[in-house]
Amino acid sequence: MDRFFTRISTAVSSAVGQPWAFIVALLFIIVWALSGPLFGFSDTWQLVVNTSTTIVTFLMVFVIQNSTNRDAAAMQAKLDELIRADDDARDAFIGIEHMTDAQLCKIREALEKEVQARAEEADVARDAVSRLIRRF
Repeated sequence: MDRFFTRISTAVSSAVGQPWAFIVALLFIIVWALSGPLFGFSDTWQLVVNTSTTIVTFLMVFVIQNSTNRDAAAMQAKLDELIRADDDARDAFIGIEHMTDAQLCKIREALEKEVQARAEEADVARDAVSRLIRRF
């Protein structure tokens, strides 16, 4: 079932991401709007577009979510591989996408403090170099 849904989801998201899909949807709306006078702008006429768009939107939510999940998982796998390949990278970052939001927030805050400390060290070094250059 997973493979079947993945194939369908990939095909649908690839197809609806094309310009022609937008044009088809636009043409559908134009034909529907132009047919309004023919049907007297009846409740049934309005129900056709409302029901159609609701069904398409409902189904597309699942297709988009599946596509997003697969893309995110692939990206995480690639990033994990880059971390493994770099001797200077911290292996502790592999798999952090499975942590809670609170845990990720603490990691992000610690990284931001580390970056800020490095920036301050760089500023001190830059100031020292500037003073040295001014002496000459």
